[in-house]
Amino acid sequence: MPGCGRAPSQSSPASLRLRSPCDAVPLRCLWSMLRGLARAAKHEATASRGAPGRGCAVACAAASATATAAGASVGRKHTCPILLVTWDSAGQPAGCRPSEARLGVEPILRGGGVHGDRTPIHSDSDEGDGTIKYTISGEGAGTIFLIDELTGDIHATERLDREQKTFYTLRAQARDRATNRLLEPESEFIIKVQDINDSEPRFLHGPYIGSVAELSPTGTSVMQVMASDADDPTYGSSARLVYSVLDGEHHFTVDPKTGVIRTAVPDLDRESQERYEVVIQATDMAGQLGGLSGSTTVTIVVTDVNDNPPRFPQKMYQFSIQESAPIGTAVGRVKAEDSDVGENTDMTYHLREESGSGGDAFKVTTDSDTQEAIIVVQKHLDFESQQVHTVVLEALNKFVDPRFADLGTFRDQAIVRVAVTDVDEPPEFRPPSGLLEVQEDAQVGSLVGVVTARDPDAANRPVRYAIDRDSDLEQIFDIDADTGAIVTGKGLDRETAGWHNITVLAMEADNHAQLSRASLRIRILDVNDNPPELATPYEAAVCEDAKPGQLIQTISVVDRDEPQGGHRFYFRLVPEEPSNPHFSLLDIEDNTAAVHTQHVGFNRQEQDVFLLPILVVDSGPPTLSSTGTLTIRICGCDSSGTIQSCNTTAFVMAASLSPGALIALLVCVLILVVLALLILTLRRHHKSHLSSDVDEDMRDNVIKYNDEGGGEQDTEAYDMSALRSLYDFGELKGGDPGGGAASPPQAASSSERHSLPRGPSSPEPDFSVFRDFISRKVALADADLSVPPYDAFQTYAFEGAGSPAASLSSLHSGSTGSEQDFAFLRAWGPRFRPLAALYAGHRGDDEAPAS
Repeated sequence: MPGCGRAPSQSSPASLRLRSPCDAVPLRCLWSMLRGLARAAKHEATASRGAPGRGCAVACAAASATATAAGASVGRKHTCPILLVTWDSAGQPAGCRPSEARLGVEPILRGGGVHGDRTPIHSDSDEGDGTIKYTISGEGAGTIFLIDELTGDIHATERLDREQKTFYTLRAQARDRATNRLLEPESEFIIKVQDINDSEPRFLHGPYIGSVAELSPTGTSVMQVMASDADDPTYGSSARLVYSVLDGEHHFTVDPKTGVIRTAVPDLDRESQERYEVVIQATDMAGQLGGLSGSTTVTIVVTDVNDNPPRFPQKMYQFSIQESAPIGTAVGRVKAEDSDVGENTDMTYHLREESGSGGDAFKVTTDSDTQEAIIVVQKHLDFESQQVHTVVLEALNKFVDPRFADLGTFRDQAIVRVAVTDVDEPPEFRPPSGLLEVQEDAQVGSLVGVVTARDPDAANRPVRYAIDRDSDLEQIFDIDADTGAIVTGKGLDRETAGWHNITVLAMEADNHAQLSRASLRIRILDVNDNPPELATPYEAAVCEDAKPGQLIQTISVVDRDEPQGGHRFYFRLVPEEPSNPHFSLLDIEDNTAAVHTQHVGFNRQEQDVFLLPILVVDSGPPTLSSTGTLTIRICGCDSSGTIQSCNTTAFVMAASLSPGALIALLVCVLILVVLALLILTLRRHHKSHLSSDVDEDMRDNVIKYNDEGGGEQDTEAYDMSALRSLYDFGELKGGDPGGGAASPPQAASSSERHSLPRGPSSPEPDFSVFRDFISRKVALADADLSVPPYDAFQTYAFEGAGSPAASLSSLHSGSTGSEQDFAFLRAWGPRFRPLAALYAGHRGDDEAPAS
């Protein structure tokens, strides 16, 4: 077709180069292209039937072509992409994608001319003389894809993997081989990788562990497994998976589409097999032949249900225990077996004794950790009374599943026989303890009671009795060692001790180690051996103007006895004074009596105190009585009857202060006196100690003057001789003792000093005083180990004659030849004349004899 490029060859694969609307395409050219496409399709269909399975030969590509459009100017070029379409042997389009498994010497995209089944991918200007060079660029160009520069064939250098990259975008160029000039604009094409079934299914969420309860119905869902396939799910059946069971199909099934695992049998038994390993396989290509597959192992654990009742391994158990075993002692352990696990094995046990076996001597508890039955002693055992105990032990599940009630009763029974062994037991008291009574006036040796004990053993050995003296320290009671008779050992007094608790010992005669104890309470019965007494030393006060019949005091009494019928006391005045003219006594008959006045008014100047003796008698037997005295004081009262004062100060003191308060007050005064004496003693001791220290302290020889004196003209205000005497030592005197002529006159005189006038010369100081003082201090410090050594050192204002430094004081200066003239002081006026007389005048007197 002129102007439309080269028509497709009948021998080549059906192809069509279709220009894009980048420029106007003549209608005749488009019609020619469509006709050529139809012919190519027909030819390809015919050729494919003779060569079945040829499939897709090339991929889509874009090439450039030029054509001269109708009505366009001469030499004008039109460049458009070319779509290459190929058909498979069935006459269907084979697509534009090379297989991802395609790799070999054959190109995946051909160029060049029309040669057999090659698709022409080349430039229209290619004459086949090799002057045009084909190149590609883009993804994988030069590494994955290579192009033949002469033919334009594109080859893949390595295996393609769609799961890693689905397509590649490349660009093709046609260049002049000599000048490398781009003959046509660059064209872009896409290579899509066609999927093949090269990825097997994988189970990515393993390992899989599921569980199902035993005895679950058929079809019970266990769990779901899912596999994934990396192939393209939108292309073919490469990613269509089907599930199946490879191992374990006798017990479980799997849904082919969903992967849900279910039980295949209704009788899964955990006790027979607790764990199943089921292999699940996933196959792609919808399970067709040739599909790839992957498998995984699913662990299915069969969980327990309470479908097994408890069972005792044996029907008879025998134990033995000593009759002396205390209550709570474990006899033995029995366990019923249960094939279940967990809480389904929790059991409770019940115990019952057979009829006529002696009652409930034992009880049973359940060990929560081991689910064992612990049989323990509940009552004291006695070999002599019953030697064998037979009990029935029943075990039953704590939690019963009603779904399995048809399997039978979930309990079991066993017989337990407990044999009681004999031991040497101590004697037993009969009765073991009790109450004894004795009159408090019982004579020594009187019988109080008898205790009885016997040996419970078959030997029935003789018993000896004794009293635990820790319970009867005063040995008030004694006991006969053979008969157990308790008698009084001392006189009794209920008022002192109304009850006695003693412990009686019973022991075997030939084995004192077999010892038993019994506590006895002995009550001392009362007899009337104490007379009644006034409750307190009664004292009453009555006003001088009291009226007849006025109540003065109500009297009550106490009695240490406790008669069974209660107390009844009688009051009356003593027979010596049956009728008192001043006061009367009235028995109120409720164990109290009242004292009243007999006449009008009293005179305390005549008698201020009345003593009223009262006789008190109890009801016996025997009848006892005592006499008490009521002290009545006559006091002055105001108009309202309030007592103002009584004649006796002691009465006021007694009424205001109790004896205990008076004693406390005296003790306080005594303590104050002792403290005052102690303080005075300490002060005197302290003063004597200070005075001795003052006498020995030589520093007190320093004389202090607080008087400033009368001024400059007062030269006799104080005597400095006391100060000079401490420092006027012979070692400070100048001059040569030999009196050599070489000595200057000033050095020959020891009195030539510039100092204050001195009084009469003092004798030479005695250094022995200092030496003795220091020696005493050192001796005291050495003798007293508690005084640090440095306490013996004292400081003295005395440098000593051998000091290398001269004294800084003008007193006792050793200078004999001062170069300073103090004569100018006379010219300073009368205020300085005393000072000039001390220095300048004295100096002149000293120089005159020298001349």
